[in-house]
Amino acid sequence: MSTHLQASASIQDSHHRGLRARWNALADRLTRLVAHDALALATRLGVAAIFFYSGRTKVEGFLTLTDSAYELFRTEYKLPFVPPEIAAHLAAYSEHLFPLLLVLGLFTRLSALALLGMTLVIQVFVYPDAWPTHLSWAALLLYLVGRGGGRLSFDQAMGVR
Repeated sequence: MSTHLQASASIQDSHHRGLRARWNALADRLTRLVAHDALALATRLGVAAIFFYSGRTKVEGFLTLTDSAYELFRTEYKLPFVPPEIAAHLAAYSEHLFPLLLVLGLFTRLSALALLGMTLVIQVFVYPDAWPTHLSWAALLLYLVGRGGGRLSFDQAMGVR
């Protein structure tokens, strides 16, 4: 290789290293700026809203199930092995309790696991074609299962991992 080509290759290498170093510095700043605690809080609130609002459509007042909720579980949400009346109650209670716990950051991992299980049931038995939506829910819930509720949670205040 000629001296000119070697010099040109060396300049390109140093340019790429400089670009990589600048990118890595930016990534480090973003990592510090968008800490786990902020991600966990936003994830907890976002997922909680999805399930809580779904639960609100099934009830009147304080957890009195509507006739339409029972009908949904008899027709559209048919689950194997679980009678529609029981499934409707389980879903309505779960969609209120676990989102509330997520908002508080209380028993975050357990709540996220419960909603992940519910997501799996919905995906497999109710709406198998809605996998892109369910995958996005599952990704958020898996983040909470794996990392917990963060410092902005009752889990942290109580010393619960």
